[in-house]
Amino acid sequence: QVQLVESGGGLVQPGGSLRLSCAAAGFTFSTSVMSWYRQAPGKEREFVASIPSSGRSAYYSDSVKGRFTASRDNVQNTVYLRMNSLKPEDTAVYYCKAITSGNIYWGRGTQVTVSS
Repeated sequence: QVQLVESGGGLVQPGGSLRLSCAAAGFTFSTSVMSWYRQAPGKEREFVASIPSSGRSAYYSDSVKGRFTASRDNVQNTVYLRMNSLKPEDTAVYYCKAITSGNIYWGRGTQVTVSS
């Protein structure tokens, strides 16, 4: 059974940092493309970052480029999102997505709130 479990969200002040984790199970993590998306209240879910199976050359949306860093550990079957210089507009539920063997799986998300 495929499982994607996000963690690490919370309340942080503007300018602060958080690291999200997504623990994966039930599929071949090391050959999958992993991505992060987010959805703010009243808005569509949007792409944040994607990292290939090799862990090299992650791709980012313009809104987070230079502030967020995606990484992965193919031994621990975990993908991370390091978020620096957080802004109130980064407030959203953050979701982990896996693309593997032609299938797409989503986690349930973790809430990130940026507020003073």
